[in-house]
Amino acid sequence: MSETSMERAIHQPHGGLSAGHHGSHTHLHGVIDLQLTTTTCGLAALKWSFLVLAIGSALQVALLMVSGSVALLADAIHNAADAMTAIPLGIAFLLMKRRPTGRFTYGLGRVEDLAGVAVVLVILLSAIAAAYEAVRRLFHPHPVGSPGVLVVAALIGFLANELAALIRTHAGKEIHSAALVADGQHARVDGLASLAVAASAGAIKLGYPMADPVIGLAISALILVIVGKSGVAVFTRMLDGVEPGLVDEIRRSGRQVPGIRDLRQVRARWIGHRLYAEADIAIDSCLSVGEGIELARRFELEVMSHLPEIRAVHVGIRTAEESSA
Repeated sequence: MSETSMERAIHQPHGGLSAGHHGSHTHLHGVIDLQLTTTTCGLAALKWSFLVLAIGSALQVALLMVSGSVALLADAIHNAADAMTAIPLGIAFLLMKRRPTGRFTYGLGRVEDLAGVAVVLVILLSAIAAAYEAVRRLFHPHPVGSPGVLVVAALIGFLANELAALIRTHAGKEIHSAALVADGQHARVDGLASLAVAASAGAIKLGYPMADPVIGLAISALILVIVGKSGVAVFTRMLDGVEPGLVDEIRRSGRQVPGIRDLRQVRARWIGHRLYAEADIAIDSCLSVGEGIELARRFELEVMSHLPEIRAVHVGIRTAEESSA
């Protein structure tokens, strides 16, 4: 029997029934409220982390005017870019508040993935800008003054990034937003890059001024590594990729429901930070439509109890005989 998104019954020759069932009936109430809560939480995290990084970046730029360090320049550019990444993500979270329409039947969750692409591009551009300035300084050395100022700037960058990382990672895990978690982890790595500026100050103090552009290049290389990892995560989501083991977890949930003989066509995908799943369950042909729908409902509840980040489970019902054919 083919799957359908509306409840229907087809009488079998021996009186058995099978049905297609749309799995959203049992948890429709409260879904909109949950979506509003998660987007509000995401927006709050972006707002506060943006302020933290913007203030830290502004302080670093002010200290840059005193020191002239290319390592500090690279770090300040990257921290400013990090602050700017909150803008496309914030726009995405705002658009995700809109209800589904006849044209966008799943809502606008995909804009979060598009925002992720924008974030990756911004980070890439910051790496290119920092690397360019570091290479230029290698061929055209410039004296760096006030190593103590560099240490202060490094500590400011580290603290700003670590605080932003805590805010974004906590909120991202709470609302199951891979983009927000990745951005938080990215900020944590950036904090370590800020500490590299302190290493530059130490090298200058010891009489190695060329260490400054070299460390600037090292920071640029670290940023490029982040670009690669973030890009893989973003494009995996855009291509409907899911975490390893997630589909197996859905199958295990189905085996916990007595009466379900088999599961077929198990699929899952993220739309923004909302996870949707679908599966065909195979049941005995002697069961009634009502019994089949009840099994589908139990399967849905079992899946959502194991994977609370799932927003909807679409269940198709087939007879075991049809499924094995």
